[in-house]
Amino acid sequence: MRDNGAHLARILRVGLPREKGEWSMKRFKKSGALAAIFAAALLCLLAPRAGAQTGSISGTILDVNGKPWAEVVIRAVSDQGAKQETKTDSGGKFSLPNLRSGIYSVFIVFPPPNDKQAPFEAKTRVQSGEDAKVDLNFKDIVSKQGAEAQEQVKKAEEAKSKMEGLKAHFTAGNALIDQEKQAKIDLQKAPADQRDALKQKLNEFSEQAVKEFQEASKNLVEKDPNAHLVWFKLGEAYDTAGRNDDAVQAYQQAIAAKPDVPGYYNNLGNVLARAGKIEEAKAAYTKSAELDPPNAATAWRNFGISLYNANRLGDAVEPFKKSAELDPKNAQTWYLLGASLVYKMTTKKVGDKEEVQFAPGTIEAYQKAVELDPNGTWGQQAKQGLEQLQLMAPGIDTKVNLKKKKS
Repeated sequence: MRDNGAHLARILRVGLPREKGEWSMKRFKKSGALAAIFAAALLCLLAPRAGAQTGSISGTILDVNGKPWAEVVIRAVSDQGAKQETKTDSGGKFSLPNLRSGIYSVFIVFPPPNDKQAPFEAKTRVQSGEDAKVDLNFKDIVSKQGAEAQEQVKKAEEAKSKMEGLKAHFTAGNALIDQEKQAKIDLQKAPADQRDALKQKLNEFSEQAVKEFQEASKNLVEKDPNAHLVWFKLGEAYDTAGRNDDAVQAYQQAIAAKPDVPGYYNNLGNVLARAGKIEEAKAAYTKSAELDPPNAATAWRNFGISLYNANRLGDAVEPFKKSAELDPKNAQTWYLLGASLVYKMTTKKVGDKEEVQFAPGTIEAYQKAVELDPNGTWGQQAKQGLEQLQLMAPGIDTKVNLKKKKS
C-alpha cells in the first residue's frame, strides 16, 4: 500500500535543505501550507468510507390497544451474534444506531406481568448508510393471530389452573397422611375398648387422604415431573391403612414415573413382604440396595423386619444375615436375627429325652446384640432371649464377654 505520509515528506523536502534566510523561510511556510492541504484532502477521502460501514434500526411500537407502548425493551441481535438494546420512549419510538450490515432479529420484550412470555421477534436487514424500519402494532398482530393466539392463552390458563389444583390437593393430602399416621400410633397403644373408634378414625383419614391425592393426579399433565410424588403419596396413604393391593399399585406407578428413587422400592418391598409375596419383595429390596449402596444394610434390615412383623420368622433370617454382613455394628439386626433363628430350632431324641437343637448362630447373634448394646433396648431383650435359651437347654454357654470401652 502506498505510504502517503512518506510521499508528502518527499514533496516537502524539495529545495529546502541547502537554502537559507528569508527566502528559505517563505518556501518552508508555503510547503507547510501545502502539507496541510494534502492532509485535509486525505481526511475527506477517508471519512465517508468509515461512516458508510454502519446502519440503524428504528421504529414505533404500539400496544394491543393501538396506543404508543412506552418503556418497552427492544433488543437487536445480528446473525453474527452482536447485540444492542434500548427502550421505547413515551411515544413508543426507538432507535438502534451504529449497527453493522447484516440480518437482525429484533425482539420486543414484554413487560410484567407478561415478562415470562417469550419475546416477540421480527426480522430485518440492516444496510450501510440506511435506517431499517420496524413498526409494530400489537393490536393488529393479535387480531391477525386470532384463534391460534386465543388457544395459546387458553392453554396457558389451563396449565396454571392445573398446577394450582395439584398443589392444593397435594398439600391437603400430606396433612391428612400425618393425621393418619398419628391415628395408627394411637390405635397401636390404645386399650381394647378404644380400638374400634380409633380404627374408624384411621380409615376416615385414609379415605380423605386418598381422595385428595386422586384429585391431585387428575391435575397432572403429560410427562408431569411431579407425577411420581403424587403416586408415592397415594401409595403411602393406602399403605398406612393396610390396603396392600392398592398400595402396591400406587408405588409401582411412582416407580414407573421415576425409577431411580431407592425409597420407592423400599416401601413397595415392605407392602409385598407384608402380603406374603416374598420373592417380589426381595426383588424390590434388592433394587433399593443397588440404587443406594451406602444404605443397603437398611434395605435388607427393613425386609427382615417386614417379614418378622408378619410372623414369617424363618424367611426373615436371610435378609437379617445380609444386613448384619453389611453393618455388623447394628444391635437391632443381631437381636432380630437371633429371635428369627430361634424359630428354626429343632429337637433331637437322646435316650428317653428330647433335646433342643438350636440353629447355628442363634446364641452368637444374641451375644453380639448384648455386646454392642449392653444397656440398651436391644441388648436387654437379647439378654432375656439368652435366658430363655438357658431354660430350654440347660448347660449351654451363653456367657457374653463385654469389653470395657477405652476412656
